[in-house]
Amino acid sequence: MQDVPKTTTSVPGLRERKKQATRNAIAEAAVRLAAEHGVENVTVEAISEAAGVSPRTFFNYFSSHDDAFVMIDDEVGERIRQSVRDAPADLTPLDAVREAIVAELDGFEDRQELWALQAQVLQRSPHLIQRGLNAHVADEQALAVTLTEWLDATRSGTGGPGGYGIYPRLVAAVSHTAMRIAFEYCCTHPEETVLTDAFQEAFVHLAHGLPRPTE
Repeated sequence: MQDVPKTTTSVPGLRERKKQATRNAIAEAAVRLAAEHGVENVTVEAISEAAGVSPRTFFNYFSSHDDAFVMIDDEVGERIRQSVRDAPADLTPLDAVREAIVAELDGFEDRQELWALQAQVLQRSPHLIQRGLNAHVADEQALAVTLTEWLDATRSGTGGPGGYGIYPRLVAAVSHTAMRIAFEYCCTHPEETVLTDAFQEAFVHLAHGLPRPTE
């Protein structure tokens, strides 16, 4: 297998980290207010006040009122994609994505309550479900593109880019589904497992081809 050129992962500077922190604070304030009062009763002004910013600053980060309820921790997807880009060539594509996501689950417990609140908000607001689905699909497609690039960069032998058909999209989709199922399971069985364990279990089943479970 050919050597993979090392890539330099850029570390966000202080300015960028501050911007992301402000964006996360606005999104968290929006979700918490919506969980308590309902999306329809939460204004941009109320969100801005709770986050400690001005309404003008709100629109520097979100193009609309509804976006703030959907886009929490939106930088996670790019970090996962960067981890896939940097993954060793000898990993399977499924393992490359699994390891990238597991790295993001470290310390997840600190964010679990907020993610659960966001899920409740979306369920209570049908008009947000499509917006959330669109964001999910876009993230999934971006991961599939990253997987295609990684497959090309790590393929053995010589030649041009390969034709992978639906494979990259399928790996991205089942990975996202495994994450969602693990999260939902942990929310409904909080005493039985932690998210990382549930997610790893999901990937064990996927790697084995989903055979009938044994006792």
